[in-house]
Parts: sequence; structure tokens; C-alpha cells
Amino acid sequence: MKSDNVKIKEMLFTGFYSGYVPLAPGTAGTFVGMIFYFLEYLIFGPRVSPWVNVGVAVILLYPAIKLGDAGELYFGKKDPQEVVLDEMMGYWITMMFLPFSIKLSILGFILFRIMDVLKPYPAGKLQELKGGLGIMIDDYIAGVYACIILHAVLLAADYCGIIFL
Repeated sequence: MKSDNVKIKEMLFTGFYSGYVPLAPGTAGTFVGMIFYFLEYLIFGPRVSPWVNVGVAVILLYPAIKLGDAGELYFGKKDPQEVVLDEMMGYWITMMFLPFSIKLSILGFILFRIMDVLKPYPAGKLQELKGGLGIMIDDYIAGVYACIILHAVLLAADYCGIIFL
């Protein structure tokens, strides 16, 4: 029988069990990340400083790495697909410094998934790192790339006079 501590860790590193979705668990984990992003907006509204989200991402990196380590131990393999906390965090990073909108949230979701699959340099290389660090760091980087692209899309739309939000 699993201890309560192991059950809590499992719930967290599997993204509230979304990592057990048989097809595309990473996409399911990203969706859970999007739900948390929506909840943040519903609870706190636009008053939350983007720097708070940066702080949260930085502060949660160490526990997320430790949970990634726990996930590898739990499943007995490197970077198990069931561990999707990294996708949740990567999506959170994707949406930093952006105004809240459903359209941007969906576009951010798509861009993050593309970046997570493509793993542009140095994400693919850093994924080779051992344990939770290797699990988390590539998704943090994919989130940064997706965030930059999303900002560029917004700037281009604004420049062209397109109201995107």
C-alpha cells in the first residue's frame, strides 16, 4: 500500500493524474497547466504582477526537480511520460508577461506543445541531464521559446493593426 506521501507526490508529478492519459499525456499535462493558469486569473484577476509568476516559476523549480526525481524512481525509468509536471510548468512560463485572453491561452498551448516536441537548442541537449533537472529544464526552455514567439505574434498583430485579444 502506498503511503500518503507517495500518493501526494504521484498526484503532483503526474499533473493530477493527467499523465496517465494513454494518448498524449504531455498534452493532457499542458491542459492541466492551462486550467491552473485560468484559475489564477479567475481568483486574482489581472492584478497579479507578471513578476509574481516569474517568482513562482523560480521558486517551484527546485521542488519540481525533486518531484521529477521521485517520478523517475516511482516508474523506474528515465523521464517517464507519466511525469507531466514539467508540461504544466512549461505552459505557465509560456504565458508570462502576456495579457489574459482565451485566444492567447489557446495559441500559447499550441506553441508550447510545438516547442516541447521540437525541443529547439538547448532544450533537447539539456533534456539529457540526469533526473528531475533533465525532465524540467527542457520544458522551461520550451516555455521561454513559446513565450517569445507569442510576444512576437502580439507585436506583429499590433503593428498591422490587428486586434488579437
